[in-house]
Amino acid sequence: MTRKSDIAFWAFMVLAVLAGATTVFNVSRTYSATPGNAIYRQLDLFGEVLERVRTDYVEPPDDTMLIDSAINGMLSALDPHSAYLNPKSFKDMQVQTKGEFGGLGIEVTMEAGVVKVVSPIDDTPAARAGLMANDLITHLDGEQIVGLTLEQAVEKMRGPVNTAITLTVVRRGKDDAFDVKIVRDTIKINAVRSRLEGDIVYVKITTFNEQTYANLVKQVDALKKTLGRPARGFVLDLRNNPGGLLDQAISVSDAFLEKGAIVLTKGRGLEETQRANARPGDIADGKPVVVLINGGSASASEIVAGALQDHKRAVVIGTRSFGKGSVQTIIPLGGNGAIRLTTARYYTPSGRSIQAKGIEPDIVVEQELPPELKAKTQPRAPSEAGLPRHLKNDSSKDSKENTGSSAFVPREAEKDTQLQYALRMLRGEPHPQPVAPPSPDATAPAQGQDKQGQDKQQ
Repeated sequence: MTRKSDIAFWAFMVLAVLAGATTVFNVSRTYSATPGNAIYRQLDLFGEVLERVRTDYVEPPDDTMLIDSAINGMLSALDPHSAYLNPKSFKDMQVQTKGEFGGLGIEVTMEAGVVKVVSPIDDTPAARAGLMANDLITHLDGEQIVGLTLEQAVEKMRGPVNTAITLTVVRRGKDDAFDVKIVRDTIKINAVRSRLEGDIVYVKITTFNEQTYANLVKQVDALKKTLGRPARGFVLDLRNNPGGLLDQAISVSDAFLEKGAIVLTKGRGLEETQRANARPGDIADGKPVVVLINGGSASASEIVAGALQDHKRAVVIGTRSFGKGSVQTIIPLGGNGAIRLTTARYYTPSGRSIQAKGIEPDIVVEQELPPELKAKTQPRAPSEAGLPRHLKNDSSKDSKENTGSSAFVPREAEKDTQLQYALRMLRGEPHPQPVAPPSPDATAPAQGQDKQGQDKQQ
């Protein structure tokens, strides 16, 4: 029952990724006694620091908070997508993947110590308040975010339904920060929205939760019955879709493919390589498909776009996607929450890794911005390549990383340059080069042209 025993046990518990232990008195220092065992020497160091904090800090610290923070610090040092989920965060994540959760309705990441908006979710308080991709949130109810982890900032943004929070926002093109007051609500994610554009079926997928594939099939079947005749084509809109469940991305890809690989996932060892294959059956009945992507299309949405692009089942239109080519596994820890750990990279059917590079569209169409958003430089969404500690692309052919691309999508369909381009293409109508700012990436195809520089006319 020595203090040194106490220290060693806490250190061992962190290695095992457990939190909230109460029994700390019956473990000896045998874990660190082996000469040359560097990991246990480091655990001794951690234990010494932990004990100093517990005994000498100016106020008695919360032991659970200390261990939670230590575990999260360890995982966040790996890459931007690995993290510790305490029991509450784990429960919130489980609720979110079911398609309903409480909050503002905003997908965020952390950059330079503040929260950066990846995209607001359609028809949520954040979207209705006018938050946009690339906005920087610096304060929550007047308290600065600098010094908080992403999880801590997100926790502060969540709260009881019908309570308000004020976000201080910095937006490119505006000289001064401004406040946005948002009332929290129950966020019901309607992952699939669809409608007919004449004889073209338009489907927008906003996220990949447990209901995405089932809702896709249900809504497309209903629209085909409403149309009463074969559709001319299909538009699959994945813009500003931050991703979600891998199995749902595979199912959605399978819905448009008759055969072939959908995605390859490769872990630490070659024996962990897995391949998902399509089964017969095409929800689009062989009709032409256009996939829309932009800088806010990430992860699962990139899997779908990459699969349909590689199989030449769809023409991909828009701007370069986010570039998240890794897979995270949720590992429950009993009653102690879970860890979200990056366990594999994924590859498109042709073997492409899009990690920190993104999906390049077949036809680049930059969205025209409204006058109030036009500035010297076009607003660009954050990208995987811009995140600290991101995994490097393991392709031996080209290691060049790409920055983010435009993620603005207007609410009015008639002002949606990318959508209108896709509809004209499917109808066989002329679709001239849109009037929009040129892409700053000199290596990207010209607007309105395919990668060979030829106008696409279909």
